[in-house]
Amino acid sequence: MRIIVPFAPAGPTDNQARWAAQQLTVALGQQFIIENRPGAGGVPGTEAVAKSAHDGYTLLAGNPGPLTIAPACACRCPMTRCATSCPSCSSRVAPAASACTPACPRKTSRSFVTLARAQPGRINYGTPGVGTVGHLATELFATQAGVKLNHIPYKGAAQYTVDLIAGNIELAINQFAISAPLVNAGKVRCLGVTSRERTPLLPNAPTIAEQGIKDFESYNWNGMLAPAGTPPAVINRIAEIVSKQLATPEARALYSGQGHEASGIVTTAYADFIRAETEKWAKVARTANIPKQ
Repeated sequence: MRIIVPFAPAGPTDNQARWAAQQLTVALGQQFIIENRPGAGGVPGTEAVAKSAHDGYTLLAGNPGPLTIAPACACRCPMTRCATSCPSCSSRVAPAASACTPACPRKTSRSFVTLARAQPGRINYGTPGVGTVGHLATELFATQAGVKLNHIPYKGAAQYTVDLIAGNIELAINQFAISAPLVNAGKVRCLGVTSRERTPLLPNAPTIAEQGIKDFESYNWNGMLAPAGTPPAVINRIAEIVSKQLATPEARALYSGQGHEASGIVTTAYADFIRAETEKWAKVARTANIPKQ
């Protein structure tokens, strides 16, 4: 039994997959092996699962990049039937913080919007690259706020976070695992969080939505999927095991400590979630005129 992770080891998707593999191994008495296939934004690894035998022996560690964003931003994207036909269980969602350099004179998203409107196209924001969650989340913010920002793509979060602290860029959206320690240390300033509700990791930070950007929300997420045609009994059994473990106090404490929220939505609800996310990011890409790569 193998779980293909379409990214390098030690990242959030890999960590969640290894946690799920451990739960499945214990529950089923059969070893689940993690197979990392990084590259091209997770598209090749996701395609490998879509093309695998639908016998339940190959699973995908799902991520929004290749599943819900690539269809809108990449000329070559995975077989979406893998996402829409056999989702099993979502394991975690990860809200983020919109943060600015400490040199920025603004302290909230609302006041930052005022600054950006006065300087259209002159405020730089960093992301891990074109078509990533950070990229489209920032464009969603810009679109809903009615401002024009300048995108600076990097190779990863580590690089643009260094530039944000140094003041070489003005804005970036980072998951809490990265942003919360920096905010608490005073190295960056949180303008708002991307979740529906405030988070205990940054209890004094308001959501972006409550600052006037109506209905704004953005999450990174992970979950288990399988190739189209995988027997429903297999999908349901995997969902049952993973969601049951996610509901334990130990799992919730583990995820909360990492800046994540344990999810546990399964099968049909998970498919609806993926479908809604795909439509959402496609609309953002069209509105922001993001060219396909």
